[in-house]
Amino acid sequence: MKVLDVVCSASKTGFFFDDQRAIKIKAVQDGFCYVGQPVTPGFSRIRHAGEAVSFTLVLEDGQLAWGDCVAVQYSGSAGRDPLFLAEKSLPLMEKEIAPRLRGREIKDFRGLAEEMDKITINGKRLHTAIRYGVTQAILDAVAKTRKLTMAEVIQEEYRITSGLKRVPILAQSGDDRYINADKMIIKGADVLPHGLFNNMEKKLGHKGEILKEYVAWLRERILRLRTQKSYNPVIHLDVYGTIGQAFNNETEEIAVYLGELRKLASPFKLLIEGPVEMENKAEQIRALKDLRETLKEKRIAVGIVADEWCNSLEDIKLFADKKAVDMIHIKTPDLGGVNNVVEAILYCKRKGVAAYCGGTCNGTDKSARVSTNIAMACGADLCMAKPGMGVDEGYMIVYNEMNRVLALNKARERINSLLAVSFL
Repeated sequence: MKVLDVVCSASKTGFFFDDQRAIKIKAVQDGFCYVGQPVTPGFSRIRHAGEAVSFTLVLEDGQLAWGDCVAVQYSGSAGRDPLFLAEKSLPLMEKEIAPRLRGREIKDFRGLAEEMDKITINGKRLHTAIRYGVTQAILDAVAKTRKLTMAEVIQEEYRITSGLKRVPILAQSGDDRYINADKMIIKGADVLPHGLFNNMEKKLGHKGEILKEYVAWLRERILRLRTQKSYNPVIHLDVYGTIGQAFNNETEEIAVYLGELRKLASPFKLLIEGPVEMENKAEQIRALKDLRETLKEKRIAVGIVADEWCNSLEDIKLFADKKAVDMIHIKTPDLGGVNNVVEAILYCKRKGVAAYCGGTCNGTDKSARVSTNIAMACGADLCMAKPGMGVDEGYMIVYNEMNRVLALNKARERINSLLAVSFL
């Protein structure tokens, strides 16, 4: 199957771009906006409407395959690529990328995705968002050509024999962490609530008192609202380094505090994402590894999740090799080509580190479906509900995609028989 044409279009994402550093150090929230000056290069204001580019392949049989080029909410921070704006990116994609795919034969995903992911223009690799969307489109095209789900294509090409299974879903609340937690409990989310604790003074407390109050409330809320005693979600809190900020990155003090959170969360398991945020990758690995080892020594059952400074496939391998954390957030747009997401999940599994196929609230419905297929194919330990921060829409997209893929895979033999007859 050949690519007849390539069509690009500007799109909107499911959330916003935020200047993370400005929010952490001095921004004042004003309704849904922030008052203050941006500090991260590329930002003209602290909160910017999320933008994307839809990259569509027109196949010679008329089918359309596409992917969405998106970047994470906190673009430009902790070593990530800068702000991704459609107006600036469209001309480059139409001039440099589209001609490379027009007339190409779509035979396999892995080889072509790796080729597109490695493209350099004037000695520089493409923005991660572009590589992310283009490779999504290739995966979609191969799936349509072979008449398979994207998950089945990944399992075939990477020789994964474990079979497709449902992956636990993490729902994310945004700042509306009380009402949205209720939604998650009612819907039966496996892991909740993320929480967006990205400001020490306003959301964590100078000694972590605000977060402690929230964890106690959340525990009681789960016990009150659950309809079955068997519903025991994992509590997963993303704190963006604010715990380290509150305790001057003192490992012992952080560990004691996490032990207090663990007691408040009991009987539910507790994961903390980004407890500290250092100024470079080496320091981040050291700090997380020290904290993880201290927690083990103190027998404090809190799982540590890496996020900041763990952006590329190479970063993920390094964090896994160093055994710095219990789980790695594979932030899918940061890896560029989705082929790297596959490799990252499989590497984590080989190293005995839990793989969280996450991404960003600033994605799209398409990018969410693609990463969900990859999470299922590779046997990830966790998958983010996305895009957006409203719970309902993102959870629906990911949950329904999982069930659809599982149902189609279960019916594969019957479907193939019917297709064979229809082509006689």
